[in-house]
Amino acid sequence: MSDVPYWLAFNLVSGVGPSRFRRLLSYFGTAEAAWRASPQELGRAGLDAKTLEVLVARRVRIDLDREMERIEKAGIVLVTLQDESYPALLKHVADAPPLLYVRGMLRSSDELSLAVVGTRRATVYGKQACERLVEEVAGRGVTIVSGLARGIDAVAHRAALAAGGRTIAVVASGVDVVYPPDHRALARDIAQSGAIISEYPCGTPPEAGNFPARNRIISGMTRATLVVEAGETSGALITANFAVEQGRDVLAVPGSILAASSVGTNRLIQQGAKLVQEAQDILDELDVTTVGQQLAFRSIAPDDPVERSLLDVLSGEPLHIDEIVRQVNLPVSAVSSALALLELKGMARHVGGMHYVTTGR
Repeated sequence: MSDVPYWLAFNLVSGVGPSRFRRLLSYFGTAEAAWRASPQELGRAGLDAKTLEVLVARRVRIDLDREMERIEKAGIVLVTLQDESYPALLKHVADAPPLLYVRGMLRSSDELSLAVVGTRRATVYGKQACERLVEEVAGRGVTIVSGLARGIDAVAHRAALAAGGRTIAVVASGVDVVYPPDHRALARDIAQSGAIISEYPCGTPPEAGNFPARNRIISGMTRATLVVEAGETSGALITANFAVEQGRDVLAVPGSILAASSVGTNRLIQQGAKLVQEAQDILDELDVTTVGQQLAFRSIAPDDPVERSLLDVLSGEPLHIDEIVRQVNLPVSAVSSALALLELKGMARHVGGMHYVTTGR
């Protein structure tokens, strides 16, 4: 049995969130070792008494074979934080979910993505603006990510599909639970050409507390967040706040100063969000041409041993090429060539003075 079922097992235990699971994984090395550990070992690994009590009681009742069979029969794929198919941008978010449930398929090209969010009570103006912007952006190969909610979310998903593009829905329930129920057909279409993803176990209902948490995934797996229409207390503003915290760009469509549905978006612009009037504003912000070339280059030019050795050495701290050469013990010519290729792929960056850093991609 692989380690994946044990990632699933921890996901089924209430109270073991991303940070606690990471701590256990770091301490024990594998999810299986953590799952089979004694209460004393789990305590030494940092689990508090309440969580430890819940975990010990829960793990004797979980039949992993049955749970995995249930997942397989439902056509759901489990993607862990260690998998290559895990969204690349989301991996670098501090509280990224360790496990994702996926209906459909995730692709490396989804790294070129845009979150589109807004009010559930979209106006005619909001719908028209969303359709026009999303159709053109999705038609240029940008994956549209939203939350399957009524209003702007649904318009964004449908516009992406109409353009023949990819769209991903991040839901606040299990991926086998469609909410709202009248979006079943839309959910089916999204899963067929894109993906529906969630961090919540199958069967989880769309509880109110799940929605703010899922918004961090919408912003975290995308390069920028576009808010099309949002009132003063719209949940879309939570997504925008997450984007700011995650170091991602926020864009907003302006609206009438007389419309309650534009209070939130206009305020975002006041606070520094990029004002969007046409699709090219978004494409420029995403740097579509450059990013697209990097993704294409990455797909046709797999890392060679020299590149891998450089990536093992590089980090977010600038490192001089002389030090890189010393650490990898390779000729400077080979190191220079490999660094140039990594820059083309968007995986490394020259920050001046012959110092290099990794981009984390």
